[in-house]
This record gives sequence, C-alpha cells and structure tokens, in this order.
Amino acid sequence: MRPVTCKMDFSHSSLFGYIEDLQELTIIERPVRRSLKTPEEIERLTVDEELSDIERAVYLLSSGQDIQGTSVVANLPVLMRQNPAETLRRVLPKIREVLHVAGVEMQLTAAVSFLTVLQEESVSIHTYSHSFLHIILQNLEHRDAGVSNAWLETLLAVIEALPKETVRHEILNPLVSKAQLSQTLQSRLVSCKIMGKVANKFEAHIIKREVLPLVKSLCQDVEYEVRTCMCRQLEHVARGIGTELTKTVVLPELVELARDEGSSVRLAAFETLVNLLDMFDADDRSQTVLPLVKSFCEKSFKADESILVSLSFHLGKLCNGLYGIFTPEQHLRFLEFYKKLSTLGLQQENGHNDNQLHLQTLEQEKKYISVRKNCAYNFPAMIVFVDPKNFHLELYSIFFCLCHDPEVPVRYTMAISFLEVAKLLNSDVYTIHKELVTLLQDESLEVLDALVGHLPEILELMTNGGENSGSESKLLSIPDLIPALTTAEQRAATSLKWRTHEKLLQKYACLPHIISSDQIYYRFLHRMLTIILTNNVLPVQKAAARTLCVYLRYNRKQEQRHEVIQKLIEQLGQGKSYWNRLRFLDTCEFIMELFSKSFFCKYFFLPVLELTHDPVANVRMKLCCLLPKVKSTLKIPTDKHLLQQLELCIRKLLCQEKDKDVLSIVKRTVLELDRMEISVDAEQLEKEKQKNEGRSTNINDKMFEKKRRDSKASSVLAKSINLSFSGSSSGTSAGKEEKKSKLVRSQSFSTQVLHPKYSNIDKCPNKSSATGYTSSVSGMGKTCMLSFCDDSFRTHSAGNSGNAAFPSSSSRNLFNSADQKNNGNKESQSRRMSIKNRKSNS
Repeated sequence: MRPVTCKMDFSHSSLFGYIEDLQELTIIERPVRRSLKTPEEIERLTVDEELSDIERAVYLLSSGQDIQGTSVVANLPVLMRQNPAETLRRVLPKIREVLHVAGVEMQLTAAVSFLTVLQEESVSIHTYSHSFLHIILQNLEHRDAGVSNAWLETLLAVIEALPKETVRHEILNPLVSKAQLSQTLQSRLVSCKIMGKVANKFEAHIIKREVLPLVKSLCQDVEYEVRTCMCRQLEHVARGIGTELTKTVVLPELVELARDEGSSVRLAAFETLVNLLDMFDADDRSQTVLPLVKSFCEKSFKADESILVSLSFHLGKLCNGLYGIFTPEQHLRFLEFYKKLSTLGLQQENGHNDNQLHLQTLEQEKKYISVRKNCAYNFPAMIVFVDPKNFHLELYSIFFCLCHDPEVPVRYTMAISFLEVAKLLNSDVYTIHKELVTLLQDESLEVLDALVGHLPEILELMTNGGENSGSESKLLSIPDLIPALTTAEQRAATSLKWRTHEKLLQKYACLPHIISSDQIYYRFLHRMLTIILTNNVLPVQKAAARTLCVYLRYNRKQEQRHEVIQKLIEQLGQGKSYWNRLRFLDTCEFIMELFSKSFFCKYFFLPVLELTHDPVANVRMKLCCLLPKVKSTLKIPTDKHLLQQLELCIRKLLCQEKDKDVLSIVKRTVLELDRMEISVDAEQLEKEKQKNEGRSTNINDKMFEKKRRDSKASSVLAKSINLSFSGSSSGTSAGKEEKKSKLVRSQSFSTQVLHPKYSNIDKCPNKSSATGYTSSVSGMGKTCMLSFCDDSFRTHSAGNSGNAAFPSSSSRNLFNSADQKNNGNKESQSRRMSIKNRKSNS
C-alpha cells in the first residue's frame, strides 16, 4: 500500500470534513485497486536480485526513487566496511551527484553516514579528506538551517582528526572570504564556529597571524547573531592563544561585547568571562572583571529574565572565582544577592495583600522557577563561599527554603546535591537531619528517587559524622528516620513507578549499618517478606529478597533467625503459588552469595532439593539451572550425605521427567555437574582418616588376640592337623585379599568402561536401561558411575559397579555377601578338621 504522506489536521474547522468522508466510506464501496501499486510502480521499484551490493547501490542512486537513494546513503558505512575501494570509486561519486538535488532527508542521512565512516576509520584520514571533505564543504551552506548544522557538526568532528596542513589549506584559507560581510549570514555563522574549532589546532603565532584578524572582524559584525556566536567561541580562541594574548586581545573584545546593545550578546560575553576567570590574573579580575559583574548583577532584575537565569546558574563559579579579591562588603553583597535569587517569586512585595500583588505571567513564573533551581544547584558552591563553619548562621535558612520549595524541580535539585552538602558540613551534618526526613517524605517520587540514589552514603555521614555518633543508640542521631523510611517505601509501593520502588529496596540494604537489628527486624524485615509474597513486579520482588537476606545476615539473634528461615521455607519454598516457589529459589541464590556454604547446607539444601518433585515445570527448570551453585556449597567428607541426596534428585529427574524443556536442561546440568570439583575439607578428612586407621588397628589387635587364644586351646591337636588348619587360614586370608583387589579393579573398570557418552544422555525408557550420572568422588579427582534408575536395577548391577563416595544399599549387599562367603569357608574348614580327627582316632 502507498504510504500516507499528508498530515491530518484535526482542528475544529476541518473535523466535520473528515467525519463526512468517514460517512461516505460506510455508503460507497471504493475500489481496492486504488490502494495498491500499479504494475508500472512495481516495475520501477523492482531491482535485479543478481546484482552485487555495489552494483545495486549505483543502480538505485542513478535511476531509483528518493527513498531508495536515501537507503543507499544510510548503508554507506556498511559498504565502506565490506568493499572500501569499490565504494569510493563507484558509489561515492554518485552520492555526490545526487546530493546537489537531494531533499532534506537524504542530506541529513548523508551527514550522519559521513560522520560514521570517519568514526569507524574504514579508510585512512588522508583518503577520507581526499574523498569526503569536499562533499562536506560543498553542502555546508545549505539553504535549510537544520541541514547546514548537520554538515557543520560533521565538519567539526573531521577537523579534530585532519592533519594541520590539510586544515590550513582546505578550511582555514577559505574562511578569509567566507567571513566577509559580503557573505550570507549563514556563511558568517558557520565561520564563527569553525574559528573556535581551528583555534585549538594550531600554534599561538599562527592563530595570532591568521585567526585573530578574522575573530575581531566577526566580533564587530553588524548582525547581533554573528556577534553572539563569535563571543561564545572566544573561550576556545583564548585557550588556544594562551594567557598573554588573551589579556591583550580577547579581554578587550569581551569588555566591549559586555556593553553591547543586544541582550544576547551581553549574556554571551558574561558567560564567557565567567568561564575564563582562571586565565585572568588578580589585577584583571579586580579592575576589569569585577566591575562588569557588579554592573551585570545590579541591572539583572531590571533586564530580561533570561539574563537572570544565566546569572543564577553561574553565580557559584563566579563567587568562588572572585573570592580572593572581594572586600568584606562585596562578599556580603554577593551573598545577599544569592539569597534574594533563592526566594525569587515566592515573597510578597512591600507587604501588599493578594489583590495588590504583582501579577506575573506564566513565562515569568517559569523563569523564576529556573532561577531558584539554579540556586539549589549552586548551593554546595555557596557553602564553600561562606565557609562550612558559618553554614548555620548564613545559609541554613536558605537551605530550609529550598528543601521546602513549592516546585518539584527545586526540591529535586536539592535532593541530588544533598550528599555533597553533607560532605561539606562534615561534623556539622546533624544540622540538616530534619531536611533529610522532609525530603524522604516528599510528595513527589522524583524527589525521593533523587535522594535515594545516594541514601547509603548520606545515612553513613549522618550517623558517623554527627555529634551523636558516639552514642549507644544510632537512632538518636536522626530522629524520626525510621517512620520517614517506612513512609517512603509505602508511597513507592503504592505508585506505578516500580523502578523507584526497586531502587529504594536495594538501597535499604544499608540499614544494618545505620539502625539496630531489632528495629530492622520489627520495621523492615517482615515488610520485605510481605513484598516478596504479594508484589507483582519481579525486579521489586528480587530486590526485596536480596535486602531481606542482608538483614538476615546481620541478625545475631538465633530465635529471630530461625523464625525468618522457617517462614522462608514454609511460605515461599512450600507455598501454594508456584510464583512464590520461584522466588524461594531466587532467595536461596542470594543466600549462597551472602552466607557461608555451611549455613546454606544446614538450612536450605534439602528444601531446595524438595522442589525436584514440584508439579510446575518452570520451578523444576529453574531448580535445574541452580543445581551447579547448590553443588558448589558442598564439602567432602562433611556433606557426603547431601551429595548423595543431590545424586538421587538428578537420577529421578533424568528417569522420571516428562517435560522436554526441563529434561533438556537436566542433561546440560548433568554435564556441568560432572565437570565440577567438590571442595575438600582437609581437616575433617584427616580426622576421619585417623579415626579409620585407629579402628582398623583395634580390629587387627582383636583378631590377633583371638588367634592366639585359639592356638593355645588347640595345642592338644595333632601337629599335622594344626598345620593343615594354619594353611587353611592363610588360604582364606589370601582369598580375602584377592577378593578385595578384584573389587577395586571392578570399580576401576566401571569408571573406565561404564563412563557415559555425554552426547547420548537420554531418558530411561524402562527398568532394563539407565542413564549414568557422573559425580566427583570424595574430592579426590576420580569419578564413578551410578548406572541405575530404580531399586531393582540397582540391586542387579551392584556386582559390576561401586560408589566410592557414598555406598548404596546394593554395594552394602555386595560387601555382606563377601563376608558370608568368607564365613562359609571357615565353617567348611572346621568340618574338615573334625573329620580328620575322627579318622586318626579310629
């Protein structure tokens, strides 16, 4: 369908015309053909698919429509990356031709594309200047101001990268003619901005000889727009020529421009003077700059309000820049001027009643709000100006007014600068406690959001920097802090701005360093749990979960800890809503991040594994993704039983999971778990080793003592029988050792032969087949295979595989059967000895 190019006018005069047209549509059935492309139009828009990118671009620029040509120009950076040589040879000349007659859209697109090519460094700067610079300069004076500014921005960026000689010959030399009065206003404005850019490109002597004459000429231009533009560029010129030339050349021009008849010129001169204060010596500041500034301040209330806005914005920099030359009277005068600006538009004049008040226009009111906002922005600078020690006497009343200003932008700016003010006050920070509470309870969430951004740092300064920092109760330093914090959270929770609520909950994690554990437990901790259970925004729930874990981390009362842990398990982990169970897994992830491994294993390991049986696939899926982190909390041999439970969960998921997505994640998780190494508790391992060695020594001593008693009791037997018995015993012992070595070899073989092929892990179809899960064994770097899915198969395979980390019931049966065989051998030997004795007696 054809795009609609006309703009619909819904003004009162034309609205009924559109209604009549809509009524016609309900009666007359218009042909569908009118909204479709004709065959001729389709033919003109069709391009041969076999053309290369370069050929297609050339074709569309030569015979395509404007929208197709604009698309080619937008795609120029891509073509330059793919084939720079052919693009420069064939495509760029076509673009240069088309731009002569191109519309505004293509011109703006070309300016952006040329800048992108420069930034991406697709070609060398020499090639770029040779191919692109002339096109930029040709379109610089386009009749459309927006297009001209777009090309100017591209040129200024190019000047930064071009060699000095190229800038001098291609740009600076043509400026001599472009800056003449005979040229257009647009041309002279462009020349001003280029002057400011090239001033930093050359040495001072070149600027003095070739640039400064043009600068003076443009500063005295007949058009106030040119004088204003050149005045704003004088700062860049001054930085380029240095202090001496600035004093002798730039400063006189600024003084003259500061007395210009045009208000915009005077404003530009004032702002440039303020920005160049650091380049003037004390004499220039006291004899030249200060009188101009005083005159400016005195006339500001009578002049245009825009000058007042600029003055209020630069007042902090101005006062501190002139601080060293102020007399006490001048210091006081500028401070009073700042105070007057801070309450501009709020005070009733001369005590008149409401009917006699000066009626301010809406535009004036907006400017007054901007002035007070700028005063809030400059407040930290004014603290430095009066010295922080004098804050309470000189500036506290203004601070109070700005924090209680009726306009949100003013209070917002104060909230942003609150941390800087607190830093400057240092030990006197307690003087602004009330204003902190006021801003926390502000009716605007924008103000609250600005304050909360630095809330942890602010509260730390408040509690540690104030005079009450040594008190036992931290709450004494900031009265009403807790009600203000709870009110702020409740207001954020009931609003639609969930990002502010999330940010606030994240920052509230700092409270354990500010207030007592009991206050957190009773006023904030349970609130976090409520948010997790009831809020509908996931980022907010996660922020509350993490902050709750931080509160739990710093809580040292076991009763409170156990209560919270129990609620987390019962209300989240075992909650009726699957959404709560998902949040339980998020909470467990934060616990693993903030707490020790042993803490997680003690309280949350098994509740997490219970979600293996969760009826919702999303919960099982999230659990599987979390299992590698869960396994990383284990230590061997302390958590051997937990490792066994993890093993069982994986086996059940592999063998019983019916959801394809969950099963796919389970398989990937199995491979990740297999590659993980479990931490080893060396101390506990050594203790168990010593314990096992002591138990083995005791058993050997008991066996030796039993054999000694048996040998004494059988001393009456014949020597041959005794020898036969001894031989039989040694044979039995040798049989035991042989069976033990066979068991070790079978384990080794199971590790090598039965190790699964990772690419073929599939779900168990029945009891006769199984999928193996490979786990690290006792932290020793070895792996063993658990090749069974249920009890029947595990019993069947017990003779072929073993589990060194945690013996299963089938492996215990294996050892029991071996002992039974050994006992059977002993009984048969005793029967043979008895038969031999009866024969010898007979």
